Amino acid sequence: MTSEYVEETSAAQRQRRGRQRQAAPGGFHDRLIRILAIGLPMATGAIVAFLVLTPLSPRSEVSFILDRDKVEQIDERLRIDSATYRGSDNEGRPFSLSADEAVQRSSAEGIVRLEDVVARILLQDGPARIAAEGGAYDISEELLDVNGPVMLRAADGYSLTARGVSVNLREQLLLGEDGVSGAVPAGTFSADSLRVDLDSRTITLDGNARLRMVPGALESME
Repeated sequence: MTSEYVEETSAAQRQRRGRQRQAAPGGFHDRLIRILAIGLPMATGAIVAFLVLTPLSPRSEVSFILDRDKVEQIDERLRIDSATYRGSDNEGRPFSLSADEAVQRSSAEGIVRLEDVVARILLQDGPARIAAEGGAYDISEELLDVNGPVMLRAADGYSLTARGVSVNLREQLLLGEDGVSGAVPAGTFSADSLRVDLDSRTITLDGNARLRMVPGALESME
């Protein structure tokens, strides 16, 4: 028997003994099976948890669904800076209404709230300018309910200031029902209600009417 054959036989015996130890109860093979039996379910659970939680992690893109009954709605439907509205009066004469800011809260309401308002109209004697700090404009009625004083100045120098009034651009009228006051070149006035025809420049006062004339003012206007 050669030395090579003896070495080969010894190696085969060692390999067989190693396999026997692995296959023996409590050997390496059993320990490996026990480890895999515990580790594989844990690894599977970790993978499932990762897949579930991944959509909740921060991303560059976010998609969501809003409940329209719970979403907070803005109060304003439309806001415009430097707004201008154009129309015509009952005589077909053009007028314009400009404002630094216009806000419409609801289309159903039909009211536009204006800030720093200027209306330009045409009267029998020429153009005139009406200015106010602000007001609520009724689009369908073409009526401006003024906040604060309204100031009229015509091309020939005629001026009028009034408080508590609204401006009817379609009929070229100033109207007031809840206590009014104002001034014209001839003096000052106050009353419970007022009606001013801008074309004819006639003022009608009703209820507790008071008029204080400035001496010589009428003569200076002629």
